[in-house]
Amino acid sequence: MAQEPHIVTEDEAGIRLDRWVRRHFSGVPQSAIQKLCRTGKIRIDGQRADTATRLAPGQTVMVPPLAEQISAAQPVAEVSDEDARDLQRLVIYCDDQVLVLNKPYGLPVQGGPGIKRHLDGMLNALRFGSEHRPRLVHRLDRDTTGALLLARTPGVAARLAALFRGRDVDKTYWAIVAGRPVPPEGRIDLPLKRIGGVRGERTAPADRDDPDAARAITDYRTLDHAARKLAWLELKPLTGRTHQLRVHCVALRTPVLGDEKYEKPDQNNAFSAVIQGLSNDLHLHARRLELPHPAGGRLVVEADLAPHMRATFQTLGFHAPPAQPPRKSP
Repeated sequence: MAQEPHIVTEDEAGIRLDRWVRRHFSGVPQSAIQKLCRTGKIRIDGQRADTATRLAPGQTVMVPPLAEQISAAQPVAEVSDEDARDLQRLVIYCDDQVLVLNKPYGLPVQGGPGIKRHLDGMLNALRFGSEHRPRLVHRLDRDTTGALLLARTPGVAARLAALFRGRDVDKTYWAIVAGRPVPPEGRIDLPLKRIGGVRGERTAPADRDDPDAARAITDYRTLDHAARKLAWLELKPLTGRTHQLRVHCVALRTPVLGDEKYEKPDQNNAFSAVIQGLSNDLHLHARRLELPHPAGGRLVVEADLAPHMRATFQTLGFHAPPAQPPRKSP
């Protein structure tokens, strides 16, 4: 079986071989990569290699045509000109290595049951002349708005994913919540776990000795309030659990406005919006990202509020300063 050579680039330094293959040939399952390595059909500089081998710039990875055929079989989503223009207007920062979007309300980041239109399926519209399709390195819920980071090359994707896993990214969210937290600022250290149920898979608080629990920590601060009915919170997740901020706000007895998935009868987060004459959409916004830039220095990007949250701020008299221009320190 003939093999095709691929040269490892500088920005791919340190990537595991199996991850390198998945990023270049997205249709190849892990089991197939393991078999190809075990049988010597994927090689590094002509030598057999384990899937966990770390790559170095300049090395040659030999990949059999089978991997390319599997990759080529994956459907490529068509992006309409209108969708492409709309997506490109969301870009708030772009350089050779990273992109940051201000994700709108209601746009799923990835596909799933019943989801045909999602960001991941339209990322070809954000190549901007690059040979590489941008890659997701973290997620926002469908109805959460704000700053979403993308990598522009496979190597950068690996580095950024490692930053998120290592808690080297400082994330700041804004939320409008029903009620007013007591105390007005503090830390929520509450383990979480995923559970099933009639309303689908959900995140729930867990006991610390629960084997299915994962530690979850959020710092919060009240920035303003409207009597005791609604408050504007700054939320800083120190861990990255699914729906962490939403469940932690419920634990404070101040659920996020419009969060019907986690509403409780005694907290009225879904109905207080109607009572106040406000939007009943989820009021959770990824305001700011600060992280080490792959090329050195630190990158800081802020995202302006979505229209429904901006209207709520105006109604309640909350003053939200406009997003500062993106900045990268040397």
